[in-house]
Amino acid sequence: MPHRSQQRRWFWVTLALSSISIVAVVFAIWELVESHFFRDVDYLTLHYLYVSRGVVSSLLLAFWAAWFVLRERQAAEKQLRRSHARYRKLLQVDPSAMALCDPSLRVLEWNAAAERLFGFSAEEVLGASLPTVPDEKKEELQGFLERVSAGAAILDVETLRRNRDGVKIEVLLSLLPFHEDSGETCVLEVTNDIRERVRFRETLLQIEKLTTMGQMAAGTAHHLNTPLAAMLLRMAMVRGRAPRDLAPDLEQLEGNIRFCQQFVRRLLDFSRRAPAHKQPEPLGSTVESVLSFLAPQVLAKRARLHVDVSAANGAKVLADRNQLEALFLILVSNSLDAVPDSGHIDVRCRLLPECVQVEVTDDGCGIAPEHRTRIFEPFFTTKPAGKGTGLGLAIARNIVNEHGGSVRLESGPGQGTTAIVELPLWVESGVPQGVHA
Repeated sequence: MPHRSQQRRWFWVTLALSSISIVAVVFAIWELVESHFFRDVDYLTLHYLYVSRGVVSSLLLAFWAAWFVLRERQAAEKQLRRSHARYRKLLQVDPSAMALCDPSLRVLEWNAAAERLFGFSAEEVLGASLPTVPDEKKEELQGFLERVSAGAAILDVETLRRNRDGVKIEVLLSLLPFHEDSGETCVLEVTNDIRERVRFRETLLQIEKLTTMGQMAAGTAHHLNTPLAAMLLRMAMVRGRAPRDLAPDLEQLEGNIRFCQQFVRRLLDFSRRAPAHKQPEPLGSTVESVLSFLAPQVLAKRARLHVDVSAANGAKVLADRNQLEALFLILVSNSLDAVPDSGHIDVRCRLLPECVQVEVTDDGCGIAPEHRTRIFEPFFTTKPAGKGTGLGLAIARNIVNEHGGSVRLESGPGQGTTAIVELPLWVESGVPQGVHA
């Protein structure tokens, strides 16, 4: 405002000074003409000369003032149009969805980001009621509008809006008072899509829950290890004194205890986070250890697991064993989730000239074509809520990439899935075997 009043003041000062200058020039020229050509004229002629001088001065001043004011007005209008166009462009390129509404929520402005987010074009919503508020959020919005009408701003509130198809969208909402020149207070609604942020936050919560469960499982396994060892010792003592007809039952019971002990040992091994350290690892035994760890899940689902790693006997890869176990644990766990009860899972190895190939094949539901391009994206999952975080295959791909290999999936809807992992063979040389990652 001070800048505008200063511009107005200088406008009038410039106009006054230029008018005085014009009058002075006209009078000076007129005096020269009069003294040179009309020195001896009578009084009546002089009178007409003075009147004509006033008329000419007035006309010149009128034309000058009109031209000056018109020029300034055109410049102001040009600047105003330029500013209007600039602000319109800023409104359209802003990544936030913006809707300017009057107090009755009739839409006055609707930018391109709002069109992209909600699917309504500007032609559809301008002049109509705001169409993006779900029924369950109208009472909340009414409370916000009362605060905005009092001059307060609502900033960064997580709420819901709906798009053209009726799909609910998590958004970050801000409502700002917008004062028109007419004195009416409108409402500027600014929304940002936070669906990815919400999913990421939910995933982090799920990961935190899984981490806590893992820590609890590790603690439980640690406490179970001692009584299981004591049970095996007592079982050996009982077998020495028991009748022969009880030997088969005792042997089966001892085998079950040993299975539990092995499972607890594997659980402890998986819970420990050793530092990343690459060294030659036998791939076949690594795959078998992972499958033994998953034996309870296989039995619970009554899945038929066929394993053939004979081709990889003696084959080694330069890898971190902990990461290698995590890789195959992810792939086999995904197959277990995909197959129905009594389904089939085949795990086999192939020895190729420069790499070893591991295939994990199941007869599960398969992968839809529209999901294949996103299957390795972090946090993308086709499993029901609570069944997966969408991180497994992304982690598996990172592990394979860090070991210089490749992983791909071959699948079709209802045709099962085959995960194919290729890892470079380790060739013994004079280089030390242990290599830190």
